Amino acid sequence: MVVASFGRWPGLFIWPAINRSVVIPTGPPRFVRFASPSAKPSKLVAASMENPPPGYRRNVGICLVNPESKIFSASRLDIPGAWQMPQGGVDGEEDPRVAAFRELKEETGVTSAEILAEVPYWLTYDFPPEVREKLNKQWGGTDWKGQAQKWFLFRFTGKEEEINLSGDGTEKPEFEEWTWMTPEQVIELAVEFKKPVYEQVLQFFKPHLQPDSAASQTKIITGDQPSFGDLTP
Repeated sequence: MVVASFGRWPGLFIWPAINRSVVIPTGPPRFVRFASPSAKPSKLVAASMENPPPGYRRNVGICLVNPESKIFSASRLDIPGAWQMPQGGVDGEEDPRVAAFRELKEETGVTSAEILAEVPYWLTYDFPPEVREKLNKQWGGTDWKGQAQKWFLFRFTGKEEEINLSGDGTEKPEFEEWTWMTPEQVIELAVEFKKPVYEQVLQFFKPHLQPDSAASQTKIITGDQPSFGDLTP
């Protein structure tokens, strides 16, 4: 067992993981745009629920919570120390809800989940210059300046053995470790340019995220692991 320390969250227990083989707001709809890398919103821009602003790649974000209202977060393989909630691009005219279920399965292997709530407007963040260049090259020479996200709150209804960071095998794995976090931990351990959106999303979902006062420790899951039944805090 390894004990790691992350900012204000010391003593996180790191366990060998399963498989590392590889609420509607009142008022009119609104669109909130954030500029990177500032942690503060730049301005509010009018937009419809259905259409993100031009120049931004359509994307879905997934806030997956367990029965204790802790949030699934995973560390990226390509950005050491960066943790995030699952997310992914919307394919063509794909419905964002369909995309959310697909991305959840592709990135985590999870299929036992149900939607509890949805942010009914798009939230955007801008890529830092080096990230913008890398991702647009990866996406085949596009010129997106950032991502416009539709966020969904999912309740995990399965068992932890279902979670597999190799996903469903259709896409290259993106994550190295995973754990259940409090909203504060999710925000603190995210990359800077995503934090403003995370703050807005978790504020919107706050009625569903009652803190688990009995839980004082977090287990991080990675590597090869024999049985979850053998894991005890």
